[in-house]
Amino acid sequence: MHLVTDPSFCLVACEERYWDFVRKLRNDSRVSQSFIESVLITPEMQIRYMRENSDFYRICLFNGQPVGYVGVLNDDLRICTHPDFQGMGVGTFMLSEILKLFPQATAKVKADNKPSLKLLQKAGFQIKYYLLER
Repeated sequence: MHLVTDPSFCLVACEERYWDFVRKLRNDSRVSQSFIESVLITPEMQIRYMRENSDFYRICLFNGQPVGYVGVLNDDLRICTHPDFQGMGVGTFMLSEILKLFPQATAKVKADNKPSLKLLQKAGFQIKYYLLER
């Protein structure tokens, strides 16, 4: 199934009812290693963060259920697809839609995060910097 053309697929505002979905997905061990900062987010941390920043995020729904989130904060793109929906066009759809709202967005991606690099390069992003750490 390729979700990008599915009519039950949409991007909605990141309302409070989705905040815990974002927190749980961000903490999911299947995706958490892809993030530059790996911190276990508590419900209290998430509430504080989302009260200040939820306007900059969108939730991707499939048949009314959240399957991913995307946002741009300080021109920095944040995107995550639930593992059960990866490889089905969710990331491509979310990226395409968020760039309509935030066309100036850039992305910081770990060098070993091949899926994100592939997604971003497919959307026209180019590698500009490398950060080397020990």
